[in-house]
Amino acid sequence: MGEASQNGVSKYERTPFGKEMLKHFLFDPKFKNLNHGSFGSIPRAIKEKRIQYQEASEARPDPFIRYELPSIIDENRAAVAKVLNVPVETAVIIPNATTGINTVLRNMKWDEDEKDEILYFNTIYGACGKTVEYVCESARGPVQAREIKLEYPLSDDELVSKFKEAIKASRAARKFPRIAIFDVISSLPGLRMPFEKLTKLCKEEGILSCIDGAHGVGHIPLDLSAVDPDFFTSNCHKWLFVPRGCAVFYVPVRNQHLIRSSLPTSHGFIPKAAIGGLPNPFEATGKSDFVTQFQFCGTIDNTNYFCIAEAIKWREEVCGGEKAITDYNHNLAFEGGKMIADMLGTNLLDNEEHTMTNCSLVNILLPLSSSSSPAPGIYSVKEGYGTTVIHWMQHVLVDEFQTFIAIYQFQGQWYARLSGQVYLDIDDFKWAGEKLKEICERIGKGEYVKEEKKVDSVEMVVGGDLGKECIKANA
Repeated sequence: MGEASQNGVSKYERTPFGKEMLKHFLFDPKFKNLNHGSFGSIPRAIKEKRIQYQEASEARPDPFIRYELPSIIDENRAAVAKVLNVPVETAVIIPNATTGINTVLRNMKWDEDEKDEILYFNTIYGACGKTVEYVCESARGPVQAREIKLEYPLSDDELVSKFKEAIKASRAARKFPRIAIFDVISSLPGLRMPFEKLTKLCKEEGILSCIDGAHGVGHIPLDLSAVDPDFFTSNCHKWLFVPRGCAVFYVPVRNQHLIRSSLPTSHGFIPKAAIGGLPNPFEATGKSDFVTQFQFCGTIDNTNYFCIAEAIKWREEVCGGEKAITDYNHNLAFEGGKMIADMLGTNLLDNEEHTMTNCSLVNILLPLSSSSSPAPGIYSVKEGYGTTVIHWMQHVLVDEFQTFIAIYQFQGQWYARLSGQVYLDIDDFKWAGEKLKEICERIGKGEYVKEEKKVDSVEMVVGGDLGKECIKANA
């Protein structure tokens, strides 16, 4: 597992992927973690590293927080900036990607001519979609939202064409597409998007690009200097093995003047109109106003931020580095997903080019239908029970089988989303396929009706992800 030397420098040993890797993680031996993508997980060594920082903070609170914390954060900003291939002065650390999207949108100054628009896809993460709605509502007129509807499967070029059409429609309506939000990898469904092409198009069209890379760093290779978005945020706690919640927020120097305040506003804020008596109580560090704003945003336990560099080191020494991890995870998710689909007699949500599945998430169509007379091998779900079935399936997975799989409804069909990860192997996917097949057969027998009341709700949370499609199907 590794050990700590006398000078505090950890030493780790390379470990084969699969079941042997489980010894490094903290899972209950009875629990099979198939949904890494929602909340992530950390190796035991990273937990121990965090405890060291927590103990140091408690031993000497003021000296640690006032004088040591800034340099520790800087070291970890530098570590994640290197992974993203960006200058360290463009990267700060925040609690999660949702905070990053909120920070961008809540700092935007909308034109009073009421023509500004926010463009986004209907696959946007639920919390970010609601942020768009709130910003438009609270602005009271100056900005509206324009949703771009996608119907999968789509090729990357077809998706980009949909984006172009939305830009054209916005301008035809005498609006100004001001900023566009899109994912690196969407949540539900868990599919890779052509974010590089979308960013390039934004640049050509004079639209600010805001990338929600919640499933980005530690999941796929990222070169932000090459992609060059206007704003980018990514959770480090999902795929990089950093304790929850921790994310990176990237803003190139050219746009840092647009981010007037951190979220929440704190000591680093510099008002345009000087207000006496409100100095920053922390020592000046010589860093930019942007970096200073995010250095201290209220008293929290941010020792999770201090573990980024150690997590990257652990991944290098135990796993063999980022490429080894992503290659293994991508292949496991794709091959394991295909195997489950074969077991269920269905297919993966993918396009012909397989660009949508070029990641460590896989979405498998379940053999369920809302039709009262489904095809052979497909099991009928009673009308109005779409959400009930999802809740019931997930409770069965947790209570009976000691696992969790994100089950969701999309485009009128039910899907299961699984994650590839270094502590899993193909046998785990086979096991998951067997359990999903059994559960679907039990749905065909109406077991969910016997044990659940008919659900009438406005929204539900699926594995940490907002399942809007489930509600539409039940409406």
